[in-house]
Amino acid sequence: MEQATKSKMNQSIEPLTNPASLDLRRLNQKFEQAHPKDILAWCIVNVPIGLVQTSAFSVDDLLVTDLLYRDLQPSNPIPVLFIDTLHHFPQTLDLVAKVRHLYNLNLKSYKTPGVRMRQDFAAKYGEALWQKDHAKFHQLTKVEPLQRGLAELGAIAWLTGDRRDQSSTFANLPIFELDSHQRLKVNPLAAWTRKETWAYAFEYDVTYNPLHDQGYSNIGDEPLTMPTTGTASK
Repeated sequence: MEQATKSKMNQSIEPLTNPASLDLRRLNQKFEQAHPKDILAWCIVNVPIGLVQTSAFSVDDLLVTDLLYRDLQPSNPIPVLFIDTLHHFPQTLDLVAKVRHLYNLNLKSYKTPGVRMRQDFAAKYGEALWQKDHAKFHQLTKVEPLQRGLAELGAIAWLTGDRRDQSSTFANLPIFELDSHQRLKVNPLAAWTRKETWAYAFEYDVTYNPLHDQGYSNIGDEPLTMPTTGTASK
């Protein structure tokens, strides 16, 4: 598989500039059974400029980063867009710094404009905004910084760590889709399960958030994240 993947990456093709011109149905059928590595290799070949990974540094996101930076190693490192919501756990921020150093990431961090710390956010928008207006909190801390980041980085296509088994709303998640701005959104782990993700992480010694070993299955903003029963990484 490794030789075939390198061969795909070395092919000379016309770079993708208009994702809307793609036959997404055919593309999804072609890659439905493909390994995430082959999906990422296709992206590197077809989008040599304008490919961005978005990452919250979940184990799924880190799997994609590991494939990109350790395994595939494109000549132009893929920018990793991290949204600093100002409400992350300290462990998450420590992980970001560790992974940045480990892979020598081309890390691009974005946050709510005009605020530097959580206290600044509370002073400007009110205490515990997530309780009073969750939609506004989400828009300010995640949606706006994400869209601004993708625009400033000139994203033609962007990579996620989303999987179909993460939630019922993702049940029919395609591998390739267009976002609301007609960019190509790629979900290379769409067909994988949580078990497969953790199996990869253990096999390749992918570092992950230590909160997983303290009973947190999903790790988001500190005020909105609660531990669940058991150890998430088992």
